[in-house]
Amino acid sequence: MTVQRSISSSVHEAFSGDSIMPSRRAFLALTAVAITAPLSARAGTLGSFTNEAFQKAQQAGHPILIDISATWCPTCKAQEPIIKTLTSREPYAGFVVLKVDFDDQQQIVREFGARSQSTLIVFKGSQEVARSVGSTDPAAIEAMLAKALNAS
Repeated sequence: MTVQRSISSSVHEAFSGDSIMPSRRAFLALTAVAITAPLSARAGTLGSFTNEAFQKAQQAGHPILIDISATWCPTCKAQEPIIKTLTSREPYAGFVVLKVDFDDQQQIVREFGARSQSTLIVFKGSQEVARSVGSTDPAAIEAMLAKALNAS
């Protein structure tokens, strides 16, 4: 938010004077907005798991990736950049990615029937369409995500 306020105030300052020409600062601020806005709009929605967020995404019919992970898990750490890369580009940018902390959210882990960390579960709305445990193969994770896009 600080960056947005800074950019917003820079643009306001640049255009509030008598000059028709925007300042260099305003130009740079507008360029930063133009470059980053499309990227953030395309990126998958990433957040911590809550029942409310999960139900909202299901009701909207969004493709959802549940990422059950632990901070100490090397496999989970290997999965993280793969998930971020895939959900930052089309056709997977519309995914809602919800992280479940394996240690702190044991009730939710049980509700999903997960027996270990590094479990990935893909939903299309309320329908589970794919599940894997311990996969760090980008092609296999991408194939899981594709199942949600192809589910009816």
